[in-house]
Amino acid sequence: MKGPGARQKSPWQPVILIALVAFAVAGVQLSGAREYLQQDRLRALIGSYGTLAPVIYVLIYSLAPVLFLPALPLTLVGGIVFGPLWGVVYTIVGATTGASLAFLAARYAARDWVAARLTGAKWERLDSEVAQHGWKVVAFTRLIPAFPFNLLNYAFGLTKVRFAHYLLASFVCMLPATVAFIVFSSSLLDLLGGRVSPALLAGISLILVVVLVPVCYRRRKARQGGFAATE
Repeated sequence: MKGPGARQKSPWQPVILIALVAFAVAGVQLSGAREYLQQDRLRALIGSYGTLAPVIYVLIYSLAPVLFLPALPLTLVGGIVFGPLWGVVYTIVGATTGASLAFLAARYAARDWVAARLTGAKWERLDSEVAQHGWKVVAFTRLIPAFPFNLLNYAFGLTKVRFAHYLLASFVCMLPATVAFIVFSSSLLDLLGGRVSPALLAGISLILVVVLVPVCYRRRKARQGGFAATE
């Protein structure tokens, strides 16, 4: 039985997102709204807030996993506002901090509440795998999504994995998807303005890799009856 926010996310959601962006581009071009979406103007506006802007962004991103809020919209905003370099830095810091807060909440503050929502063979097997393989399971589930991400952060807090190992594995293994989506979103306003940049093509390629590798892996493991195929 799955708890609140535990609905499995479709692995094709990023691909659907790209299709929606394509429709948005057409809408902007037809409506004549491109003059209001100048990336330089937007970044200059955000820059006028100084260090407060990235602090607020990281803070909001840190709270998203704790509150079971979707992180993808925030990631896209990070790329648009801060660009490919600082967007990755601020986003991975926020994502890692949020995952850590959920972990610590489950381990020290809300253990009973989390345990009541993590019932069934799937979660019992996760606990057993962590007991045997430790941080490697954290790394595996970050790279090959087999569980709802936000609830997974809490679930690891109930396992015996060391916090330092969880923190490092989460940081490293969330980086590929973070880089892919930030590189993509950093060129979104250019795309809405009708210009296809190399960064945009690179971002789309990276997203496809991030999406298709787990899909192919899980299908392979499903045929073999492996851990990743557990539902």
